[in-house]
Amino acid sequence: MKKVGSIPQVGYGTWNRDGQVAYDGVRCALDVGYRHIDTAEGYNNEEYVGAAISDSGIPRPDIFLTTKVSPESFGPGQIMSHVRTSLDKLRVEKVDLLLLHYPSIKDEYDITDYMAQLADVIDAGLTDQIGVSNFTKRYIDSALDLLGDRPIATNQVEIHPLMQNRPIVEYCRDRGIPMTAYSPLGRGCVNDSAGLKEIAAAHDATAAQVSLAFLMAEGFIIIPSSGNPSRIAENFAAKDIVLTEADISTIRSLDEGRRLVDGPWCPAWDTE
Repeated sequence: MKKVGSIPQVGYGTWNRDGQVAYDGVRCALDVGYRHIDTAEGYNNEEYVGAAISDSGIPRPDIFLTTKVSPESFGPGQIMSHVRTSLDKLRVEKVDLLLLHYPSIKDEYDITDYMAQLADVIDAGLTDQIGVSNFTKRYIDSALDLLGDRPIATNQVEIHPLMQNRPIVEYCRDRGIPMTAYSPLGRGCVNDSAGLKEIAAAHDATAAQVSLAFLMAEGFIIIPSSGNPSRIAENFAAKDIVLTEADISTIRSLDEGRRLVDGPWCPAWDTE
């Protein structure tokens, strides 16, 4: 499977998948061919994700596994123990990638401290790589400065055709940080786009598939989430769609800044 940096480009996201739904979704995704699974402490489903991976019979080294530490867990001396709890739930000795899910909410905790804790986790061998999620420019600057020679494997942020998030995308790319697109289907809003549907018709595909194909063509890692087996397979098949330059140019023009994730726990998003 194609990689962006060191990360398989197509992953299965498990946000909003609880209990048995998470288990069934991961099992289905692995059966379809996904080998990158994304979860988080805050999703409250790590034990089900871990059970699905264990029960799949697929050798652990063949699956790229990502989890995230919640910002509520960034207190002094807390991150390591939270990571160990996640590893126990996931039934693994280490993950392939560990992300900080958000910057500390309202800067409750000092970034110098929680970045040092993240560095301690990779130095202890509990993850192969580290990265961040929902980090804006100012937090990226701090992370790069504080992590030293430890590379940031990705910044995972909201990206879909109707919200292409160019300020932070360009900022990270200029600094060699690969980008992962969460909510790559805009929680379904891409299905209502006339422009996407027109391109999809030309490729005998769906608007959702065209959205994913576009993000992959733009060099993003994608982690679509679905509990529907046919949609899980459909999303995976998007990797085989080859868009024309005209298609890509048209989809770039569809960006309307339609941000879906903007709660009180979020940092002040970059707008330029």
